[in-house]
Amino acid sequence: MAISRLTQRAGWRLALLLIPVLVVAIVASSHHRSAASGGFPIISQISQDIFKNNDSQHHTEVEPASAAWGSTIVAVFQEGRFFASGGASDIGWSTSTDGGKRWKYGILPGLTKYRSNGAFDRASDPAVAYDAKHGVWLAESLPILVVGGNRPAMLISKSTDGLTWQSPPVQVGPDLGDSDKTWIACDDHSASAFYGNCYAEWDSTSTGLVNLSTSSDGGQSWGPALNSADSAVGQGGEPQIQPNGTVIVPFWGFSIASMAAFQSTNGGSSWSNTSVVAPVNSHAVSGGLRALELPGASIDGAGKVFMVWMDCSFRTNCASNDIVMSSSANGKTWSAPVPIPIDPTTSKVDHFIPGFTVDPATSGSTAHLALTYYYYPNTNCFTGACSLNVGFIDSHDGGATWSTPLQVDGPMHLSWLPGTTLGPMVGDYVTTSIVNGQAFGIFATADAPFFGTFNEAMFTITGGAAYSPWGSHRTQFGLRPVTFHSDHPMTFHPAPLD
Repeated sequence: MAISRLTQRAGWRLALLLIPVLVVAIVASSHHRSAASGGFPIISQISQDIFKNNDSQHHTEVEPASAAWGSTIVAVFQEGRFFASGGASDIGWSTSTDGGKRWKYGILPGLTKYRSNGAFDRASDPAVAYDAKHGVWLAESLPILVVGGNRPAMLISKSTDGLTWQSPPVQVGPDLGDSDKTWIACDDHSASAFYGNCYAEWDSTSTGLVNLSTSSDGGQSWGPALNSADSAVGQGGEPQIQPNGTVIVPFWGFSIASMAAFQSTNGGSSWSNTSVVAPVNSHAVSGGLRALELPGASIDGAGKVFMVWMDCSFRTNCASNDIVMSSSANGKTWSAPVPIPIDPTTSKVDHFIPGFTVDPATSGSTAHLALTYYYYPNTNCFTGACSLNVGFIDSHDGGATWSTPLQVDGPMHLSWLPGTTLGPMVGDYVTTSIVNGQAFGIFATADAPFFGTFNEAMFTITGGAAYSPWGSHRTQFGLRPVTFHSDHPMTFHPAPLD
């Protein structure tokens, strides 16, 4: 798979003669994109789809989520995406324990029938959190049974180091069978009355209700599914936990066409009524790309919650999307959304699928905000001509000013992406994590199919993106050979299936 990234991006057929050399070189290499003006970041592959089942699309990896604690970053993602009925062959993980320098990769055990005799046909919608009180990583996933029937709301895989994972996973919310858009977060504030509580979130496809379940024993057992006091309906909730233990749940309230939030002040024993953050007004992304209005959310060290989403309210005739941001100190009253200044609102650039984070070691006027996102340089494109790119931007003053945006990767053709019933897919969400002040966007990127097999994998920016020196991401480049650079080595260890 790594070899095909060399050959197909550039059409560099000479690389086929060098396959034995390149197989060895990929173990400690980086992917460098150069440009005439300023250049591009060095990005590194951190995983690959190693499944061989013939009923899903290979090599494909989509929809990453990540979390960081200390010098460790853990990312989880779908691997081997199916076209019909959704989901993937399994959930992959990639972990760095040294601040993003080297990564080890594997598959969560005990989930699907494609590995370790898991009980489910497919898995989807992964997320991950760290429980500091109990010293455990919790990776959640959405189990799928193709023929229907009852299933848990989610599965929780546990690890003490992010490298070795418990099997079988713990089940949350048994015998529900209609969960979607799962997420997880833990209270890691040692002064909180609810230190060590973890919160699992999902929505019900039959009712639309946003559900939360709480664990206080390191994810081993979980309480009943509870809803907001006004039975909020929506998707994409991402619980954020303040230092005092208050949990704020931003989500997309599609039933009221708004972003919204509710809270718990008693450790998840009950949840408040919903507060409206702002109306949502989005532009349909061209080319049929699967891009939903799901928000990204994060919290600074003082407990200020930030929420971002794609929105066209600042564009004439709603012609394209910005990534807009709102914030709140209490989850009840929110600032008016403002566009993150990636491009002028008069441009034709369309921005979507935000992966957002705030460094929890920062707050207030020095809060470090980081955003990874996808974009089209021209919103008015059609399927065969849309140019999909990955971008990055950050702020070191709480969002008052922002860095020059970077083109991290691209362009990609939509035909290079796995298909779904909702269109070609890189993920309904992406992610960013910050370690030691450096931001690591984790994202799916693709090259042309290689001998009829897709060529999509998970990548990150080598060494993080703090104060990146590469200049504007607006300079485009043609298809060209990729050059190996060893100044930022990245160890990539595919793990065996069993």
